[in-house]
Amino acid sequence: MQLEPKVRPTPAIDDLRAQIRRIEGSRRRAKAVLPFGVPEVDARLPDGGLARGALHEVAGGGNAAVDGAAAALFAAGVAARTRGKVLWCITRPDLFAPALAQAGLGPDRVIYVEAGDDQAVLACLEEGLRHGGLGTAVGEVGRMSMTASRRLQLAAEGTGTIGIALRRWRRQTEAADFGQPTAAVTRWRVSVMPSEPLPVPGVGRHRWLVELIRCRAGDSADFTLEACDASGRLALPADMADGSHQKAGRRRGASA
Repeated sequence: MQLEPKVRPTPAIDDLRAQIRRIEGSRRRAKAVLPFGVPEVDARLPDGGLARGALHEVAGGGNAAVDGAAAALFAAGVAARTRGKVLWCITRPDLFAPALAQAGLGPDRVIYVEAGDDQAVLACLEEGLRHGGLGTAVGEVGRMSMTASRRLQLAAEGTGTIGIALRRWRRQTEAADFGQPTAAVTRWRVSVMPSEPLPVPGVGRHRWLVELIRCRAGDSADFTLEACDASGRLALPADMADGSHQKAGRRRGASA
């Protein structure tokens, strides 16, 4: 009986197999998630949490300065719950480090990069996402094109790092750019609400209206949540958890 000679793989086949392994590896990383630890929020997100290896957008609500600070703390809370250093790219040095620390993100974990404009921030953010080894990479930008967001998304997929585009505008008229389509997997808007009432004079834990405006393969929703604690975790207010107020996570309609 004559045996057929064994066919040796060609370099082209080896390259193709390597590409398939990289693609499959990227997909496996993209499925990993970072849960918020709030069932009402995680239930609205595919796979039960914020996708790792993906780009996410966060912006403040109508009150630019106050809500913008809340959006930054929301991003800091996400970053605080990841492992490794956090890259934070800015165009103006106005971040208040003690506030980030109160949201769980200590100064020893943050690498600040000050860039001149949005384009430079996007370039630094992309480089940080491609580098790997970071827990989160945050970039404060006013404008972000679809092309730029796609590059960031692909860079995040390649390393499994969470990327956050923190949308900030020098003029409120520029905020309309937030309505333009991007490749971000989720889009969030954070607004400040009256703090938790206390039985004695004082200020209770801050509350936010957190809007999930867009979620790929999921639904939009609104949540009334207590702001990040010292470990970066959000919480459902006690008076809402017992059902005495309108439930968090109101469905707003399907999203692509």
